[in-house]
Amino acid sequence: MTDCASLAQRIDKIWAGEEAADVGPVVVKQALDLLDSGAIRVAEKQGDEWKVNEWVKKAVLLHFRYSDNREMTAGPIEWFDKVALKTGWRDAKVRSVPTAIARFGSFIEEGAVLMPCYINIGARVGSGTMIDTWSTVGSCAQVGKNCHISGGVGIGGVLEPLQASPVIIEDDVFFGARGEAAEGVVIEEGAVLAMGCYVAGSTKIYSVPEGRELPPGRIPARSVCVPGALASRDGSHQTYALIIKKYRDERTDARTALTSILREGI
Repeated sequence: MTDCASLAQRIDKIWAGEEAADVGPVVVKQALDLLDSGAIRVAEKQGDEWKVNEWVKKAVLLHFRYSDNREMTAGPIEWFDKVALKTGWRDAKVRSVPTAIARFGSFIEEGAVLMPCYINIGARVGSGTMIDTWSTVGSCAQVGKNCHISGGVGIGGVLEPLQASPVIIEDDVFFGARGEAAEGVVIEEGAVLAMGCYVAGSTKIYSVPEGRELPPGRIPARSVCVPGALASRDGSHQTYALIIKKYRDERTDARTALTSILREGI
């Protein structure tokens, strides 16, 4: 088993230029192989908070430095890129619909379903989650188990700036069509975002049940959110806001329940 602490130290040294030039590609490949297999991840939950493993992000960036563009083909389709695509979906027990694309260095857990979508290097998608048509999961973004990411959703990636946190979507989240999450937002377990919800690190969040504005950057667990607006203090204009209308109840659970038949036989 790879000593991740030792590997992290070596990646940091390579990043700082303190290792021999020929060492870097070998060590970075070790890190990318671990990332691709799910043995390490860009961010992980510790208690109630998420910790970003910056050394893993450094490994991803170094991979670009050490890789040359090369032709890649799929029948008559070809690419010219530095990162290979993931393969072996049958063995991974992931249902991958034609034109679903995931780059090497992402990790898709067993039982996930990928419609025609795009998943970037460093991202992670949990078991039982469906990434629906034309959705994108950006570099290093973390999507939990049993989520539904609806059609056309954009989940922002982060490779630069290095210290920036990735978007985190915890387990059992329902994200409605054509929405977006970016700038290191955390969407907590069981939250429901209606169609067209946009949330960034500075987006205002107003909770109707609490009757007040909440701190930005974090969507509370089991909250049911819709797009809206908040008026300025002087009434001269309105600013886009995410509105928490309520918290999940039996009716919400019934309307957002996942369809098990779509995940059978994987």
